[in-house]
Order: sequence, then structure tokens, then C-alpha cells
Amino acid sequence: MVKNKILILYHSQQYGHLHTMAEAVAEGIQKAGAEATLFNTNHSRFNIEAYRHYDAVAVGSPDYFSYIAGTLKTFLDDWFLAKSREPEGLVNKPVALFLSYDRGGRARQSLEMLFSRLGKQVGSIVECDGEPDSAVRAACEDLGAKLVQAIP
Repeated sequence: MVKNKILILYHSQQYGHLHTMAEAVAEGIQKAGAEATLFNTNHSRFNIEAYRHYDAVAVGSPDYFSYIAGTLKTFLDDWFLAKSREPEGLVNKPVALFLSYDRGGRARQSLEMLFSRLGKQVGSIVECDGEPDSAVRAACEDLGAKLVQAIP
């Protein structure tokens, strides 16, 4: 049996809150029987052609001045250009979102609006103010499981 493949695309640095959340999303995905691939855009640029091979995507961003991380915007720019040439494998994928902030959280609207272009959003955005606690980690696991269930 072929497992569904899910990309967890996120930007994490400094305190690693988004990395902790991404790992929890991956745990939920794996417990639901799919394969999870973690990719931190803070380390390198994601190859958009590889995105075609995933069945769904979870996207996590910190709130940077009420906007998403620039590296995730770069992903969207690459996605848009590739989609314009050949949309096959780039559109209509289930999308789950998670967000970390420190006394803020206004990037929620831009995260939802921008990543809605990839496909239908699954569940609600999991938000975290500061370091993820056990409730946030559990919500991230649940989001990962819901993402697997949303794959047609």
C-alpha cells in the first residue's frame, strides 16, 4: 500500500517554536498512516517541482510584523510561476495552517488568504503565543491527522 505523502513547510529560527509545532503536526500525520516530510525554509529554498509529488501540505509561519515569513512568500512566488507554466500537481491540495507569534497574531489573515490559493483549508489555524505547550502540541497533532483524512 502506498502511503500518502504530506509536506510540512515552515519557517523557524531563534527559539524554534514553529519547529516544535511542525514536529507535532508530523506526529499526527504519521499516526494517521501517512508519510510526513519536514522542510524548514529558514535553511534553504524549497524546490517547487518537488511539491508536485505531495498529496497535501501543512504550512507554518511566525508572525513577522503582521505578515508571514519572507521565505514562505518566496515559496508562493515560485509556486505561482510554476503553476502558470504547468498546473498539474500544484493545485487543489488540502492545506493545514499553523502560526506562532509573540504578543501579536495578526499574520493569520495573510496566512489564510495567501495559502488558500494552494487548495482547500483543513481545520482551523493552530495558533501559539510563545512557546508551544502540551495543548498546542496536541492541537497540531490533531491538525496533522485531519489533513490526512482530507486527502481524496
